[in-house]
This record gives sequence, structure tokens and C-alpha cells, in this order.
Amino acid sequence: QVQLVESGGGLVQAGGSLRLSCVVSRSILSFNTMAWYRQAPGKARELVAVINSAGSTNYADSVKGRFTISRDNAKNTAYLQMNSLKSEDTAVYYCNVNRGILNSWGQGTQVTVSS
Repeated sequence: QVQLVESGGGLVQAGGSLRLSCVVSRSILSFNTMAWYRQAPGKARELVAVINSAGSTNYADSVKGRFTISRDNAKNTAYLQMNSLKSEDTAVYYCNVNRGILNSWGQGTQVTVSS
């Protein structure tokens, strides 16, 4: 019943930046965590970044120092700022919200980093 819409993906040169957005159809205060995942062809889906209701964040080692997850409660939106992009960051990026057994996903946005 919860809808998530990702945007902001595209084609970028290695070393460049993108900012992904995830707009949620209800107050994001309803959720314990919001997260970004990604999946590249032939690779396992991986957790990229998580932010909890208190604003605490966690990142995959592969993106630490380059990516930043944030949330704007007034806009019901989560963001993923991606800097210093590498070719291995190429993937479909998915937004996720969770509260207990409630777990909802967006349709994903493609990020392609050219080398």
C-alpha cells in the first residue's frame, strides 16, 4: 500500500556525482528505517546505505566516504548523494522503507557510470 518513487538516475562519467531521490506516499516518520539498495547484472543485490528514525546512518564499505543518505521528513523523501562515482557503482538503485514486517520497495532507477 506504500508507494515509493525513485528518481535522479542517469548516465555520469567516472568521478562525477548524482543525487537520487525517493518520494514516499506517506509520512516517513512511520518507518524505522529507510535504505538504498543496488543490483548490477550478474551480481547480488547489496545494501548501500541505511538511515533510521533518529537519523543514524550506516554504509556499505564500498561506498563509505563517497555516498551520503539523508531524509527530509517534511517532504517524505529520502536522498542518496553519490560522489566520486566509479564504474562499479553502475546498477539499478532501489529505495526501501521498513517498519517491523512492513517492507516496501520502489521500482528502481538506473545509474550508469562510464569509465
